[in-house]
Amino acid sequence: MVKLNKIYTKTGDDGTTGLVDGSRISKDDPRMAAIGDVDELNSAIGVAICEISDETLVAVLRVIQNDLFDLGADLATPAAEGDDFAPSEMVLRVTASQVARLEHQIDEVNGALDPLTSFILPGGNKAAAAIHVVRAIARRAERTAVSAAQSMAINAHALAYINRLSDYLFVLGRALNNSGKADILWVPGASR
Repeated sequence: MVKLNKIYTKTGDDGTTGLVDGSRISKDDPRMAAIGDVDELNSAIGVAICEISDETLVAVLRVIQNDLFDLGADLATPAAEGDDFAPSEMVLRVTASQVARLEHQIDEVNGALDPLTSFILPGGNKAAAAIHVVRAIARRAERTAVSAAQSMAINAHALAYINRLSDYLFVLGRALNNSGKADILWVPGASR
């Protein structure tokens, strides 16, 4: 359990922050950029939930928010030499089962949608528009995590999770737009 009695520690005043293993890195390190984008993504989901009345869907998004804390902890835990990224009581890692759950949710939501006939513009109703903003943030979080993985070992399941999440959010945005019937279709060159 996490217990925080004091919010400020002053240890970051020098531009560094602590990782799970106790090591310190610069706040502008690629790892911290990825963690920050995951945090922003989680916050944006919280805002989007305010526009969604379906309690079952809200429950799914709350599970995803919890998964994003797992993802942040995973990213904040440097890999040890020869690390296989297996979770333990002491090390929190994103797992294949979390990725598989998202894949199942994608298939379930997408199965109820008509096939796409065009790219869609983000928007529609407020809930769908909010989810499209969340999707765009998820794509950025994925890019920064991939960038971090260029210079350090990152759990492959963590990268797969963030990739699947943006796919889930895309189909969810369509589902929130009357199962895709209220999608706003892109008309190439319409404003020429």
